[in-house]
Amino acid sequence: QRTRGWVRLLAYLLLALMLGGGVLYMTHMPGKYWSGTLPPPTAERARLAGRLEGHVTVLSEAIGERNLWRDGSLEAAADYIETGFQSMGYTVSSQVLTAQGVRVRNLEAVLEGSSRAQEIVLLGAHYDTVRGSPGANDNASGIAGLLEIARLLVDFSLARSVRFVAFVNEEAPFFYTREMGSHRYAQQAHARGDNISAMLSLETIGYYSDAEGSQHYPSPLYAWFYPDTGNYIGFVGNLASRKLVRQCLGSFRRHSAFPSEGVAAPGNMTGIHWSFWQQGYAAVMVTDTALFRYPHYHAATDTPDRLDYQCLASVVAGLAAVTADLAGQP
Repeated sequence: QRTRGWVRLLAYLLLALMLGGGVLYMTHMPGKYWSGTLPPPTAERARLAGRLEGHVTVLSEAIGERNLWRDGSLEAAADYIETGFQSMGYTVSSQVLTAQGVRVRNLEAVLEGSSRAQEIVLLGAHYDTVRGSPGANDNASGIAGLLEIARLLVDFSLARSVRFVAFVNEEAPFFYTREMGSHRYAQQAHARGDNISAMLSLETIGYYSDAEGSQHYPSPLYAWFYPDTGNYIGFVGNLASRKLVRQCLGSFRRHSAFPSEGVAAPGNMTGIHWSFWQQGYAAVMVTDTALFRYPHYHAATDTPDRLDYQCLASVVAGLAAVTADLAGQP
């Protein structure tokens, strides 16, 4: 009887160790979490915040809701993004697809690498919205970040090539379908044999709160390991992308005085990153956690005044440094 009790106890201890080890494997990340007062913004950071706010305002107010059910809105957004890249000196190419009989397009700008130009670091964000929402945070914030990272890196000389891609048709009813812009792009990239060494998806990156209890999680388990205050940027990947999550978060923490968290967990999460996972590429979603923090997620109230542009500027500057690290020195 006593022997059976010891065996049972050892089995429970072993199970606990296995579970604990698995959780640590998913959640343990390099670098030090930034805590305390954020440094005051520099003049350069203030200008970056102003440009980010300008992009978000044009996309979510001047253009507004962006989807197939609002005629001309997707092309208006695509034109704005295309013009933005071109004004920085980038050549922009379009990947045209047809969704429900309507011609729509992904947009791509490329910063050519030098010694390892065939290796690609790809940053992406979607520019469409759900019906009924102007989509300031989801996902004008991601597009604004994409444009400004491209601006910050335009004069850099990097070993790997960097692609900046604006995707169409990522919201319902298109996710997990062939009409999803990122699915089409990733599928064709794989068919061409594109060597995409890292993919970062910018997905709702503009909302932050210092209020206790402002952050929630898809499972109570995460609340044991992550803050209940929604003032950080998150790096999220699947287990196959764990190395990339750690690279990105470690780089961000070296370069940025802004709170950040990371996790590499099993399972599929809808979004641009999912399309690249399906083709075997390592991909990470960079996010403010969207519906787990943002009370205006997918709502008519997702407007530009809800976002924190100083925080967004800190995140974008940090992500530009992460991208430069991933692309490497020539």
